[in-house]
Amino acid sequence: MDLDDALLETEEAMEKSVAHLKAELRGVRSGRASTALVEFIKVECYGSMAELRQLALISVPEPTMIVIKPFAPETLQTIVKAIQSSGLGLNPNAEGKQIRLAIPALSGERRREMVSVVKKKGEDAKVTVRNARRDGNKKVDQAEKDKTLHLSEDDAKGAKNDIQDLVKNYEKQIEGSVAAKAKEIEGI
Repeated sequence: MDLDDALLETEEAMEKSVAHLKAELRGVRSGRASTALVEFIKVECYGSMAELRQLALISVPEPTMIVIKPFAPETLQTIVKAIQSSGLGLNPNAEGKQIRLAIPALSGERRREMVSVVKKKGEDAKVTVRNARRDGNKKVDQAEKDKTLHLSEDDAKGAKNDIQDLVKNYEKQIEGSVAAKAKEIEGI
């Protein structure tokens, strides 16, 4: 493996970490109704796990209401159970062939809890980015030891500096995403 491959793999791992964080943050409740709040909930259906968005039409007819219309009516009760066990603190109301979710306003204490959850997710993403740095540095060290590549110490040091620059860049993106979500939750 040469240095370019090591850098590319490291950057891809960091990019995946940031993308995963952004997807998780969409599902964190902020007091306003959003389809992103429930679309990634896992539902056991037909013997396997599927995301809610694959099983139902999700819409927001009002600022404080989410309506879920399952494609297959027999999945209604399993969707209700999945929403109840999701930890979002929502109480689904099954009406005929659809489910209504009223999104109550968040209390001050609940807002603080949600902000701490967001910050924890951000820290987890930073740990993943740092682990990618560690793995990338190991690959650079291995490439330096590989005599067939003829790498100098300066090349290896430059590659490690590039990896550190990537870490700073992706940590900045993570901090920005976390700050934006915290601000949204706090209603500022």
